[in-house]
Amino acid sequence: MPIVNIQILEGRSEEKIKEVISNVTGVMCTTLNISKETVRVVITETPKTHWGIGGVSVSDYANR
Repeated sequence: MPIVNIQILEGRSEEKIKEVISNVTGVMCTTLNISKETVRVVITETPKTHWGIGGVSVSDYANR
C-alpha cells in the first residue's frame, strides 16, 4: 500500500485539494499498476508563517 505525503502552503480550495488527491492517485496507479483502493494520499497544509525560505517566513518573503 503506497502512502504519498504532500506538504504545501495553506490557502488552496477544498476543490483543488481533492483534485490533487485524485491526480496523484491516478499517477500512482498507472505507474505502479495498482488499484486506486490501495493508494493513500496525505496532504499537510502549512501556514505561511511556519514555512521558511532563506531564513525568512513565506509570509514575510513575499513582501521583500
